[in-house]
Amino acid sequence: MKLDMHCHTKEGSPDGKIALLENIEILKARGYQGMLITDHDSYKACRYYAGLRSKPEDFVVLKGIEYDTIDAGHILIIMPSDVKLPILELRGLPVLLLIELVHHYGGILGPAHPCGEKFLSIFRTLRGRWADLIYPKFDFIEGYNACEDTDSNMRAMYLADKYGLPCFGGSDSHKTDGAGLGYTLLQEDIHSETELINYIHSGKSTVAGGVHNEHTTRSKLGRANKILVYSFWFYNRAMELIHRKARNLELMKHQIMESFWAGRQPRSRYVTLEKQPR
Repeated sequence: MKLDMHCHTKEGSPDGKIALLENIEILKARGYQGMLITDHDSYKACRYYAGLRSKPEDFVVLKGIEYDTIDAGHILIIMPSDVKLPILELRGLPVLLLIELVHHYGGILGPAHPCGEKFLSIFRTLRGRWADLIYPKFDFIEGYNACEDTDSNMRAMYLADKYGLPCFGGSDSHKTDGAGLGYTLLQEDIHSETELINYIHSGKSTVAGGVHNEHTTRSKLGRANKILVYSFWFYNRAMELIHRKARNLELMKHQIMESFWAGRQPRSRYVTLEKQPR
């Protein structure tokens, strides 16, 4: 099964220029059988698709998200089909807490473009002993991103090999000309987020690859792209502060859920949440 595991949409991402249904048509025409929606801190496109009366045939659309952490760049997350976590639409969690939260509810996660731009990628933020602590906690690594150059993707695949993690591949498409340039191959068909999670936990192989996108904003801006990168850092910090109150309220709910699950069979091998200071 061939999927694009990193897709943005006009319905869900502020910088998305391609409509979800248009992306689906392009992917189907290029031989894909499915896609993972990974809008920035948003499930809007996923809700839009779930509400459609008529859906494209013979094509699987999976619900995911690209989460902005406060300390480790962008993280791709897939939750079980029946799990809804509103806190994942509130950017700014630290990566260790995010890992525990996602695993507590049976989800999987891994760094997007791990060796990419500063502030956006985990390799540019956490290294050395922190890397050895955090990488083994991930479930996969995005080994191929069509918007990254060969060196960045080679480094990402090296990290996946070093820590024994499967590779995902995706286009990271924000515009029409980027759709379908990255792919993930699975050994068997999957039809839901839960089936994908079980596939990864079973240890079955994935193959990641694609074609480099020559029309990214980074390539067009050249050195001026650094202005955009630092602007993102300020934007991310500001949004983290704005969402802090709502995020803390959501964390309180999950701490209540922790005590609820304490006497029951855990949904995954990760049982407890990291305690937050009062």
